[in-house]
Amino acid sequence: MDAQCFDQGQLGSIHSRPAASARNRAAIGILNGFGRSLGDSVIGLQALTLAIAGGTVERDPTLLRLPGLPPITRELYDAACDFAVVETLPWTDEKPGPPPDTAARFSKVIDLRDFAFDPAFRGVAMVDFFLRRLGLDPKLVPPPQKRNNWLGPRVRTRPPAFEAGYVLVCPTASMSMRSMPMAIHDAALKWLRANTNRKVLTQAMLPRETTLAGLCGLVANASLIISTDTAMVHLADAYSRPCLAFFNTHRPEWRARDYPLCRRIHLPAKLPTALEFSRGDGDDAAARAAWFPHGDDIAWLDNLLDETVRHFVSSAFRSGL
Repeated sequence: MDAQCFDQGQLGSIHSRPAASARNRAAIGILNGFGRSLGDSVIGLQALTLAIAGGTVERDPTLLRLPGLPPITRELYDAACDFAVVETLPWTDEKPGPPPDTAARFSKVIDLRDFAFDPAFRGVAMVDFFLRRLGLDPKLVPPPQKRNNWLGPRVRTRPPAFEAGYVLVCPTASMSMRSMPMAIHDAALKWLRANTNRKVLTQAMLPRETTLAGLCGLVANASLIISTDTAMVHLADAYSRPCLAFFNTHRPEWRARDYPLCRRIHLPAKLPTALEFSRGDGDDAAARAAWFPHGDDIAWLDNLLDETVRHFVSSAFRSGL
């Protein structure tokens, strides 16, 4: 197998087939594929399309997933129905260990339960981790194919009630230690409104999007996204939107290495490398402090925003929004 097997034609071969539930099910079961968060799932499903195209995973694998997923994440997996079947994995089978009874019918089981605690998950690009677990050597996959190409053709976006071309600020992550401090958020809004001629929106003040179509529409109609380490960075790549992304608990290349329109900023916190979950208020405080490397002086943010806007105004903005 070589990298040529991942040309666009072969990747497209799984895009226009009937829903997997209407076809014979594969002999492969993937336990907890690919986690509960929206961002991890966007990346994991891209890796799955590559593994199917590369022949290391049979077509129509069954993803056994824990119940109670957020509605938008459930919708994301519904969008993947043409290349994967989704079934419920009982909470009693949540932890790694012997394959559950529900997996007995599969000739091959890939166990991704609690993958965030797998030492192999730390310090590597997430897409590469998923590719390896799916049996595909990441070195064989060209970087452009590691982008989140699977999503855009499958989700019919719903445009927001704003004229396209706005700047969208996304300050809130699912975990507080990765969220943007309000002092940084407010300073960014102030600079953008004073120095650009575009409408500036922030998710902190918008009604919460409750559908995948609405969330993707919010991303797809932006001219620039400024985000902390959250799913919006991965959706920006899926819809080829310029993005300024901040990472304080992980190195940027572990999350957004292959996104050509993403400017990745590392704000290293004084925390264990690749800490996935906060252990308490001390971790949250250390993560917050990383946004203030010079104390109260946040002139670095103004300079960074100026450089970013100049870069994207001179390139991506010219051709579209």
